[in-house]
Amino acid sequence: MPTIETVLGPVDADKLGFTLPHEHVMETSGGIPHTYPDLVDTEDVVRRGAAALKRVRELGVETIVDLTTFDIGRDVKLLQRVSRESGVNIACSTGTWLDIPRTFLTTGAERVARLFVREIEEGIEGTGIKSAVIKASTDSEGLTPGSELSLRSAAMASVATGAPISTHTWAPGKTGAMQVDIFEREGVDLGRVCIGHCDDTDDVPFLISLLQRGVWLGLDHMSAYGHREGTPNAQTRIETVWKLIEAGYERRILLSHDSWISVGVFTTEQMADKQSGNPDGYSFISLRVLPKLRELGATDEQIETITVDNPRRFLTGAAS
Repeated sequence: MPTIETVLGPVDADKLGFTLPHEHVMETSGGIPHTYPDLVDTEDVVRRGAAALKRVRELGVETIVDLTTFDIGRDVKLLQRVSRESGVNIACSTGTWLDIPRTFLTTGAERVARLFVREIEEGIEGTGIKSAVIKASTDSEGLTPGSELSLRSAAMASVATGAPISTHTWAPGKTGAMQVDIFEREGVDLGRVCIGHCDDTDDVPFLISLLQRGVWLGLDHMSAYGHREGTPNAQTRIETVWKLIEAGYERRILLSHDSWISVGVFTTEQMADKQSGNPDGYSFISLRVLPKLRELGATDEQIETITVDNPRRFLTGAAS
């Protein structure tokens, strides 16, 4: 049985269980947790993060994938503490979000890709903690120099290591198709790619067109709180999931929240306002989404496929 790297070491893939494949514990800015630790109340983040994950563990979730990258303040030692105290596996990521360091742009995609390979094969910041997933990002601006670097460096690292790629994208602008184009040109196995935030649109034909190219769909804004005006509400997102199941794609979709405990770019008041839209946090899918899917007609077998089998197959490459 293959293993998946977590912040506490490798875990047998068949022991990952119910997995949320696109979440965060703490986001801030690159280097902040280490250089200016007084700006981050890590003890509070650990306490609240462990408590939140303990709650979701009682609902059956056993693993989360934290897609916080260096440019948004990844802190793998903090993730270790949260994992130990909660009993939930946490796999972490390499790659980039949208706050790409200017130094990366002057360095070039090839050299940046080698940094990602090191974090996958040797570990992060001398800790020995290895990344399980590569993050790549584009947004509504489309293919900027930063997003091109993000996509190409992630692609090169995936080709070199076989590690999966999970993306941030702007689904209403269909930038996921652009991501797939670049990954194809770079020679990535598209069975190792998850195009994220696809539930930000209810354009099911577009989503199916992505699936037909061989990628996974990340329906990972399921709670719909804290996200952009004009994107679907939670009920519409659930209906989109059901339409994809009805179309026969339950083995190619991944459900998650893109939730977090602390985000340094928000004030305390802003975080409270955003979190008020989803008091369930990481538990929203368990408490709200899965019961609604069952009401629509989803079987226990289909739920098991989506929440347990699919994340395992995506992370191990078993479906590639």
